Amino acid sequence: MRFALFLGCKIPAYVPHYEIATRRVMAELGVELVDVEFPCCGYPLRHLYFRSYLLAGARAMALSEARGLDLVTPCKCCFGSLQRVRAFLEERPELREEINQELAEEGLAYTGAARVLHILQVLHDELGAPALRERVVRPFEGLDAAVLYGCHLVRPSKITRFDDPARPHIIDQLVSLTGARPVPYAGRLNCCGAPVRERNEELSLAMIRDRLSEARDAGAHILVIACPYSQMQAEWAYTLAGPEPQRELIQGPVLYPQLLGLSMGLGPDELALTQNIPSAEYLLSFLPRP
Repeated sequence: MRFALFLGCKIPAYVPHYEIATRRVMAELGVELVDVEFPCCGYPLRHLYFRSYLLAGARAMALSEARGLDLVTPCKCCFGSLQRVRAFLEERPELREEINQELAEEGLAYTGAARVLHILQVLHDELGAPALRERVVRPFEGLDAAVLYGCHLVRPSKITRFDDPARPHIIDQLVSLTGARPVPYAGRLNCCGAPVRERNEELSLAMIRDRLSEARDAGAHILVIACPYSQMQAEWAYTLAGPEPQRELIQGPVLYPQLLGLSMGLGPDELALTQNIPSAEYLLSFLPRP
């Protein structure tokens, strides 16, 4: 199983532990991630230069097509952005023709042949729960996990085609495979606040603190995330929180590949647990003795 890996702009610069854990877990599962020199997904241009947004997204998918590979990304924003480009170009063939004229200058063409997948879809749909269950050798014990689904993965559902937008369950199922118990809470489908951070920092911080408080009130130990923006938001909240004795927060945000990797027997260094804020080494106390 081979995919072109689309990391996007945020992960290498701000959440390198997401990349480390993703690469290690996928390699352990026999999934080959092929590095391609991708451009930006185009999302930052979408409301300013729409055509440039389409060209950037189409070029990324055309690069995957040229290698005969589907594109996989750990970034929910890039996933949603590329799926929107795909939808626009399907609905507007005249736009696709114009974009392809520009791509042809470097020998590329966008046909829509390459699928765009989030890594959670590769785990859930391509590998499947039975295969993952066989790889779990150290299931967590007594670990309650709140899942933050994120906006760009499930909405708009007709474009992302990821999960039931009203009652999403895929990430909860993946969490259950690790032995952790998903706990329902009020804000599981709400925004982390990242989109408004550059305009209204106070509001942005209040939104992620609400998500963390809701998870705490539901009795969760951790917030499970599979999005660089949401992880950045949650880690930001911890950097501004008081010291441990006064801190009324859950133990911390955890990236899903880190959770899965630990349950598969991978070590904390292989999953970059100490790069989380706060360090995610507390997870080791929920694992059975080897």
